Amino acid sequence: MGICLGMQLLYERSDEGDVECLGLLPGVVHHLPQVSCIRVPHMGWNGLRKLRESPLLDGVAEGAKAYFVHSYAAPITAATVAATDHGSLFTAVVHDGLRCGAQFHPERSAGTGARILRNFLEMDF
Repeated sequence: MGICLGMQLLYERSDEGDVECLGLLPGVVHHLPQVSCIRVPHMGWNGLRKLRESPLLDGVAEGAKAYFVHSYAAPITAATVAATDHGSLFTAVVHDGLRCGAQFHPERSAGTGARILRNFLEMDF
């Protein structure tokens, strides 16, 4: 399970230094947009918006809060299971076969993060 930068590395490329990533998921990680009154880096609690079902999100309520610290974000793709908004909508949780990740820090996200980590550990791959 990739966490924060670890999730970003699952994608094809990153704008940060224009580097190739692992290419396990399609898409390019981009810098968060510079929008007035939106701070970058994104640091703080945001609600998760479920986009499709995944065992990673079992027991996680719609709108549950997670703690984010980042300046780059992955686009919404078919692998996105939850998103959040900070100037634009982006992937918060990804699950595609054996590939899982969270843009936020589950270890800093109280019960929501603990539940997602537990779900990951209990998944039947």
